[in-house]
Amino acid sequence: MRQVNILTLSKALQQLREQTLNSFECYLSADKLTIPLKTGMNLPVWELGHLVWFQEYWIARNLERSQGLASSGSKQRRPSLLKEADAWFDSAKVSHSTRWALTLFTPQSCIQYAEQTLLQTLELLHNETDHSPALYFYWLVLQHEAMHLEASSYMAQSLGMPFQASWNQPRETPASKAINNPKQTYEKQTARLPSQNWSLGSKDHSSVSPIEDKSFCFDNELGIKNCVLLSFEISLQPVTWAQYLEFVKATGYHLPNYIRQGHTGFETEIFGCWEPLNMDAPAVHVSWIDTQSYCSWAKCRLPTEAEWDCAAKTLENFEWGDVWEWTQDAFEPFSGFLPHPYTEYSVPWFGTHKVLRGASHLTHSVLRNINYRNFFTPERSDIYAGFRTCLL
Repeated sequence: MRQVNILTLSKALQQLREQTLNSFECYLSADKLTIPLKTGMNLPVWELGHLVWFQEYWIARNLERSQGLASSGSKQRRPSLLKEADAWFDSAKVSHSTRWALTLFTPQSCIQYAEQTLLQTLELLHNETDHSPALYFYWLVLQHEAMHLEASSYMAQSLGMPFQASWNQPRETPASKAINNPKQTYEKQTARLPSQNWSLGSKDHSSVSPIEDKSFCFDNELGIKNCVLLSFEISLQPVTWAQYLEFVKATGYHLPNYIRQGHTGFETEIFGCWEPLNMDAPAVHVSWIDTQSYCSWAKCRLPTEAEWDCAAKTLENFEWGDVWEWTQDAFEPFSGFLPHPYTEYSVPWFGTHKVLRGASHLTHSVLRNINYRNFFTPERSDIYAGFRTCLL
């Protein structure tokens, strides 16, 4: 979805909104519209209202939409379809802890707002051209909604409620691959890469229309970070449950969330249902702090972001996409960084978050890209995050 035209964007926006509303319906059906105040979670009505507000804010209400990345990101906007929209759903102004005190509209009204804004967005999109700088904003709201769709799944997981992730990517674990190809074994494998210079990011064309560059990207991916990589050996797959639980048993370290010891082995809770744990699947719901304890015990380390990037782009058998993967690095801008009009996307989080690369099996296909830089605080374990290792 980084090289798209009007038709592709239109279809993707409609499909994603349908999946978003299906996700919201899961919360309605489970009677989970009122949930406790907790880091990483939002009231489902607020969550839906926010992503709908975001779309309207950057498309229909955006007076500088036609300028694309050259726009100033001015806060001056056309009026919203919903007079309370900015007071309720602007995440930059409405702090997390205060959202529970808001008197929001009904779920049905929120759904109606979502339907109205989508129709508004599609009508405006069809009046654009495939070479318009404005397409950046349609791509941005699509990516933003995909992020919130994944967030709706880990919120449902945290609440232990039934949930249908209609966009789910089929999980292809080493065990399932071995069934399809019994001659191939999937023991722990590594590859050694030679010492080399490696560059993260791309040329600083932040002020250039993405249409001219033929691709869209996020601001934190732009600029250049030149790295000197010494020869390193990296795992070709993320750490599995078998490997991680060996560490737990040896050290007495706490079990990750949603894992328990059953009568016949380890079990995992998935959306409120317990089932046998696939020991060959990547370990997940592991925090960056947890990875440091594992690495200390296993005498290994996390890859740097540059090492992960290099391995993913140069090794044919480098497997990624089942879990987000923690890297050792703090989330920082590359040299030459310039914020895009949505200035709150990257800048507030530099220095306090850690970089994750890859994707999880619940990352929507429109968001999956090898250059995407995810970022979370190091204690977060509710997200679908795991890790791979490098030898010391």
